[in-house]
Amino acid sequence: IALALGVQRMIRRRAIVRKLPSVETLGCATVICSDKTGTLTVNKMTVTRLWLEGRTLEVTGSGYDPAGQLLEHGKPADIRKDAALRRLAQTAALCNNARLEQAVSGWQIQGDPTEGALLVLAAKAGWNRSSAERLYEREREFPFDSARKRMSVVVRHQGGRLVCVKGAPDVLVDRCTYVLWGGSVLPLTPTIRRKVLEAAEEMAGNALRVLGFAYRDLASGEDPATDEEAESGLVFVGLAGMIDPPRGEVAEAIRKCRLAGIRTVMITGDHRLTAEAIARELGILSRDGRAVTGPELSAMDDRELERVAEETTVYARVSPEHKLRIVQALQRRGHVVAMTGDGVNDAPAVKSADIGIAMGVAGTDVTVEEGRGIYENIRKFIRYLLASNVGEILTMLLAMLAGLPLPLVPIQILWVNLVTDGLPAMALGVDQAESDLMQQKPRPARENIFARRLGWKIVSRGVLIGLCTLGAFVLALRGAEDDPDRLVYAQTVAFATLVLAQLIHVFDCRSSRSIFHRNMLENKFLVLAVLSSLALLLAVLYVEPLQPMFHTVPLGLQDWALVFVAAGIPTFLAGAGSVIGGRRQRRKKLGVRPVASQR
Repeated sequence: IALALGVQRMIRRRAIVRKLPSVETLGCATVICSDKTGTLTVNKMTVTRLWLEGRTLEVTGSGYDPAGQLLEHGKPADIRKDAALRRLAQTAALCNNARLEQAVSGWQIQGDPTEGALLVLAAKAGWNRSSAERLYEREREFPFDSARKRMSVVVRHQGGRLVCVKGAPDVLVDRCTYVLWGGSVLPLTPTIRRKVLEAAEEMAGNALRVLGFAYRDLASGEDPATDEEAESGLVFVGLAGMIDPPRGEVAEAIRKCRLAGIRTVMITGDHRLTAEAIARELGILSRDGRAVTGPELSAMDDRELERVAEETTVYARVSPEHKLRIVQALQRRGHVVAMTGDGVNDAPAVKSADIGIAMGVAGTDVTVEEGRGIYENIRKFIRYLLASNVGEILTMLLAMLAGLPLPLVPIQILWVNLVTDGLPAMALGVDQAESDLMQQKPRPARENIFARRLGWKIVSRGVLIGLCTLGAFVLALRGAEDDPDRLVYAQTVAFATLVLAQLIHVFDCRSSRSIFHRNMLENKFLVLAVLSSLALLLAVLYVEPLQPMFHTVPLGLQDWALVFVAAGIPTFLAGAGSVIGGRRQRRKKLGVRPVASQR
């Protein structure tokens, strides 16, 4: 029941839960492996900088609105005279599958956000996607692949056929033989290659995602059938740096996870410097920390990866198989791993993780706090029901062992189980989490449900409830065991005491400390459940047609005084003990000894 109610709450937070127990498993996660784009960032790319022919251009504007300028040294670039800029914009428009559309709410992208940002860049440079398609007919596409890290298209135009390529700069530059420099096609020398890679690293160091662009004119009769054939002997054009700003709430969420003892790990296909810059901004990576790259992972065996995974928080330039190895390495180290993914290539790692989180169109916040709260509500549920039942059993058992009449008749026991136990227990299933829930360390995945003194609390509270109920019964009976009317009266006192003791105890179950630690009126459903149970109790005692049915008689003020005192003793006695014990623990942590000991 508690799991089902928790799933409903997560649905209201726009999270779909495929397997019910996974909600509770969230509460014991020790590591969260997260993709960067769309999860830690807003996934709304904007190109802000270009590099070509050794020069840097700034791109103004934001979002998907094509209004903006391309500035060089603060002045608008002359696109008509800039062959390299025109070629870069052309490649960005043609090697693209996104659509830029104007809607009532503004400009929107249909397709990949990275390709959308490139379409906006092309539009700012005068290249419209629809007009480009009228001039250039696409013949073939070699789609982007996380292993190849590049995409290319073959297009036909009036002058012949052309290959347009975009991809990771370090990968793309290795496929290039020439470079467009100073308006001419020149050989790509080691010096120029170094300048390209240095420019890409400088952009990545400023948290920009960097893509390179290249092209090649196909010879007459040349028809490349594979990507290797098409993407060779390319002419390098330039670089585009785009920013995907971190989501506003992510840094705070990561801080909460750190306080909760949960390590957040960022896994991305982006350049190492880009990943490190974003990770530092979000608080994932320390100032002197460093990301581990995909090629470095490939060189490690499983044992070495386990050791590295225990300390690393950022992985860059990774492939899908790397993600799977990282998850499995963490699991072998005893971690409970949550893995997020937003693409088919993430499926192996997401499926292998203890908690697989498939992201939606714009990303979904998945809260560990919800999972922890559900698990604690299950413990509250069990604590309340078992302690109440222990109290009922002991009341009857001890009376029989002492040779006393039965304190409760069967109909009263059934009434307690259905009304007093049922409604408040259901309300505990939707109880709010304690304020410091996310400051506690993750619980062990194999933790016994009765761990952390829950078993002791159930037994001790149950014993106190049973003893106090039996004590009230004996006081009410007062030696008149053979008087039938007196027996019904004493059973009524025991019945009312047991009900009230449980209704008071239910508020104690809301906290792992004591009843005094939380606001008793915070859970409105619980307050309503308790009031309903009280109203039904009064009806059983004071509505005449119900009295013979439930073997009850009306109680006076003096009787209620006895009932309230006896019912309150178990909870308030236990609460006082918890407060005293908590003070002793705090003194022990602070190293404070009693004055007598110090003397």
